This record gives sequence, structure tokens and C-alpha cells, in this order.
Amino acid sequence: MASGFGFPILSPAEIAEQLFQYGIAPVANLRPENIASPQPDLLPGVLARFFNSFVDAPGDGEDGLLGFSDLEVLDNPEHHMEAIRVLRLYNKSQAFLDSIQFKDFTLADFTRPTPRRVVEVLSALINFLFYREEKVTLLQPIVSETPDYHERTLELKARMAQLQKEIADHELAEQMEEPMAQQLEADVNALQQKVQVYNKQQLALRAKAAVINDKKEEIHRKITQADFELTKHAQENSRLMSKLVKSPEKVQRALEEKKSARAKLKESEKIAMQNDQEKSAALEIRNKAHEKLTKQHSKIQDVHEQLVAAKTVEKEVKARKAKLNDESVSVMSFDAQIVDWQGKVHEMEERLKGK
Repeated sequence: MASGFGFPILSPAEIAEQLFQYGIAPVANLRPENIASPQPDLLPGVLARFFNSFVDAPGDGEDGLLGFSDLEVLDNPEHHMEAIRVLRLYNKSQAFLDSIQFKDFTLADFTRPTPRRVVEVLSALINFLFYREEKVTLLQPIVSETPDYHERTLELKARMAQLQKEIADHELAEQMEEPMAQQLEADVNALQQKVQVYNKQQLALRAKAAVINDKKEEIHRKITQADFELTKHAQENSRLMSKLVKSPEKVQRALEEKKSARAKLKESEKIAMQNDQEKSAALEIRNKAHEKLTKQHSKIQDVHEQLVAAKTVEKEVKARKAKLNDESVSVMSFDAQIVDWQGKVHEMEERLKGK
């Protein structure tokens, strides 16, 4: 036997007796020969009762229901329920026996065990119950001090189930409120952007307010200065009024002097206006004379140019006369031209003199 407990391997009769004593016999009329020649359902029945009585907490046993993962894998889950229940019980039994140092428990030992393996497995199981009973006896004084442990455990499990339900409800509500939360988040982001814009506008308004305050202080300073000047002028007016009351003769003389000066000023202004008018007329005459002189000068220039041209022609005539001394026929014609040119020159001179 590969068990880690110190009990010997029990006989079939002892095993049957202990199974009845611990209440884990699969049938009411279990006999030693049923253990010596075991049926396939012997070990599963004993192990299932053992787990329900000593290992599983209330409500933790296998209920035969399939999980969602099993339903997804199997095409017809209802045809495999018994096989899945047996496989679950085998896995649990293998894990438990392995924990008590009973190794190499196979699926064949669970479904088609040999008499020797049945005796070994059941002996290891009963040895564990002996060991458990011994430890429970040692812990009984401590357990007696907390008689409501089982009730407290049930209350805590119920509380945990309630909290898990509340958590599931909270997660469901959170999922349902997620669109609203996203909308609120978008609204918050938009409001934050608006707050940034308003902060910028507030900074600009603060700058404008500072400028306005500066202008206000400047205006206040000017008002203060004006008030001071007004007070000063009021004092001066008071002083003048006091003088006016004390010496009216002086004020009268001063007024007459001012009237005389004003009359003189008006006379001077009138004379100045007349002088200005005279100067304007003289300037206009001068401008007209200048225009006429300009025209005469242009005419004199034209005559001068004509005289220069005439002198040039006269020189050419003289030169031709010198050349044509020997040409009598040509001389006559040139004389006629000379007379003609001389007539033109005289005519131009007369025109010039007439102008």
C-alpha cells in the first residue's frame, strides 16, 4: 500500500464494519464479500458519501449541473451528464488520495478496480478517518469553545453570497450607466475647454481692467490737479474781487485803458487789412506785368533768332557776291535776292521797332 498513514491494511470485514460505523457505506446491506468481489459502483459510491460527509462544506457538493464551458464543448450535453459526474468525482478522489500520500490512483481503479486495489483504497480512506478522528478529539476542547462556528461560517458564506450578488448588481448597473458616464465625461471635457477659454478671457479682461485702472488713476490725478488749479483760481478770483471792491476807480481806469487798447488794436487791424489788400493788388499787377514781360521776352527771343538768321543769310550773300563777281548773269539774280533779303530785314527791323 502506498498510503502515508501508519494503519495496516484492513480485512474486508473490518472495512465493511468501519464503513457502516462512519456512515459512508454505499448500500445498507454491505457485506465483506461485496468488498472481496467488488462491483464497479462500489468505490464511486463510498467516495461520494465520504466527500459529502467529511470533505465538502454544506452546499459545495457536486449537483450534476454542467457549466457553460461544458455546454459549449459538447454537442448533446444531456447524453454526457453521468460521465461528467463520474469524471469529476474521479478527479476529486485522485486529488484527495494524492494529498494523503496514496499515489498512482488511476481511472481504471475508479471504474473497474481489482479486489486488491479496492482494499488498499478503502484501507487508506479508513486510516484517514481514524487519523481525522484522533485530531478532532485533540481539537475538541478548542472547538467546544466556539460552538457557533458552523453557524458563523454559514452566516459568513451567506454574507459573501449577498456581497457577490451586490457586486454583480453594481457591475451590471455600472455597465448600464457606462454610456451616461461617457456622455458625462465628454460634457466634462467640453466644460473644461470652456473653462480654459473663460480663463483666457478673464486674463484679457484683467489686463484691460489694469489698463483702465491706470487710466482711471491718471484721470483722478488730473482731476486732483484741476481741483487744485480751480482752488488756486478761486483764490485768485477772490483776491481780485477784494481788490475790485476796495478800488473801483482803478478798475474803471483799467477798463478804459483796455477799451482804448482794444480800439487801437482794431484800428491797427484795419490798417493791416488795407495794407494787405494793397499789397495783394500790387502783387496782382506785378504778376500781370511779369506775364507780359515774359511774353515780350519770348517775342524778343524770336526776333533775335530771326536777326541772327538774317545776319547769317547776309554773310552768305556777301560770300556769294565775292564768288560771283565773274558771273554776271548770276550776279544779277543774286542782287535781286539780296534786295529781297534786305527788304525782309528792313521789314523785320520795322516790326521790331513797332513792337
